[in-house]
Amino acid sequence: MENNKEKKLTKKQIKKSFWRWTFFSHSNYNYERMQASGFLHAMLPVLNDLYEDESEDLKASYTRHLEFFNTEPHFGGIIGGLTIAMEEQKANGAPITGDAINSIKTGLMGPLAGIGDTLWQGTLVPILLSIAISIGAEGNLFGPIFYTIAMFVIMLGIAYNLWLQGYNYGKEGIQKLMGGDLLKKVMLGAKIMGAVVIGALTANYVELSTDFVFSYGDLKLDIQEDILDQLLQGMLPLAVTMLSLYLLNKKIKSTSVLLVLIVISAVGAILGVF
Repeated sequence: MENNKEKKLTKKQIKKSFWRWTFFSHSNYNYERMQASGFLHAMLPVLNDLYEDESEDLKASYTRHLEFFNTEPHFGGIIGGLTIAMEEQKANGAPITGDAINSIKTGLMGPLAGIGDTLWQGTLVPILLSIAISIGAEGNLFGPIFYTIAMFVIMLGIAYNLWLQGYNYGKEGIQKLMGGDLLKKVMLGAKIMGAVVIGALTANYVELSTDFVFSYGDLKLDIQEDILDQLLQGMLPLAVTMLSLYLLNKKIKSTSVLLVLIVISAVGAILGVF
């Protein structure tokens, strides 16, 4: 028998879906489908309420959300909220196909992954680390505690609000956001801020100098004070930083880069250069 009653999700169901995504998005992360099983797990409270038990619509919804999916889980959570909104509309008879839902998901997961990684790893992490390191450098245990709590609270708040906004705005609202100039300006500002913070971290915490003195007769030339510092303050720390960046851009593993720096430091110390 056809049921014409409109199906409306409660905020509790949407929140339950969010918490599943938060804790299980990577629980079965694999190279074949990435976060797909985690995404389906998050959608189960919604799908089971929207579609009849053991119906073909329910089985089809399970299948489509097991297709390949991968994004940054916090900022990309807006896709989850949007998917819930589209599934709700579809269950109420809107002309939305399963392919359309998956097309929206796959179309947004890449751009939002880039946005999330830029704002999180390239901006938020360096800012919080700069604060935490400055606190912890003097042996204050509050430094790492601050970083852990601040990161958790900020990222959880961002993820929660974006999940709900994805549901509230729907497809049209997100497409408008993605296509507007505001997001581009935010991204540009985040990249600039991240670069400034990383530069400040480099200047404050990368230390390298040389005690080498060139002597010739009565002439004594301190390489650090008389040459390097006169040309550019912090030239050696900058050189080490640029070397690290060059090696990382060459796809050399971070552990290998660290080993190179250790070897350079050890050899320089043994020879009395650094």
